[in-house]
Amino acid sequence: MNKKPSILIADDHPLLLKGLDEELVSKEYNVIATAINGMQALDLILNREPEIAILDIEMPLLSGIEVIKKSKKEGSKTKFIVLTSHKEQGLIYMSTQLGIDGYLLKEEPMSEIERCIAKVMKNETYFSTTFSRVLETEINPQLEKLKLLSPSERTILRLVAQSMTSKEIADHLLISVRTVQKHRSNIIQKLDIENHDDQLISWTQKYKELILSL
Repeated sequence: MNKKPSILIADDHPLLLKGLDEELVSKEYNVIATAINGMQALDLILNREPEIAILDIEMPLLSGIEVIKKSKKEGSKTKFIVLTSHKEQGLIYMSTQLGIDGYLLKEEPMSEIERCIAKVMKNETYFSTTFSRVLETEINPQLEKLKLLSPSERTILRLVAQSMTSKEIADHLLISVRTVQKHRSNIIQKLDIENHDDQLISWTQKYKELILSL
């Protein structure tokens, strides 16, 4: 029988943290520590060096994403599994860019968590079916469209996603409003959006986290 990996669990919801801890321990996993905020999780990861850290994304002091970034910067060898209720495209894309090893929804059954742990320990990436579907059907097609934009158009799109008007964008970039409007028109065409500004604003809000993570 293969030796079970050492695991850290971090979640700021006490009941969820306790429940997952007890489930893993009952399955004879080696849970060496738990954390209730991101700062505590980071400290434990760097000092205890668990083989796997299972992290909630939204935690006080440091988010799960920030914990992963800082851990990797410090040279941590820990493998990271994100357990979250979030399905936003930007977070999923950011996770793939960060090299996160596993991405699961909190409502997944224990069997899915065990499957993820097993895959991660074999140096494989494991995204649950829900996230894999979002990645293939929603994120990747939009990324292909975004690749068509020039650097200037991407900059303007990011500012549109931050709810800035054409006048505000023009002032911010020290260009004319007419130039901004020309870029917006080109963006609408390249992204294959219905040809008016309201649809562009709706599109940027839908994919805001994806746009801002580029």
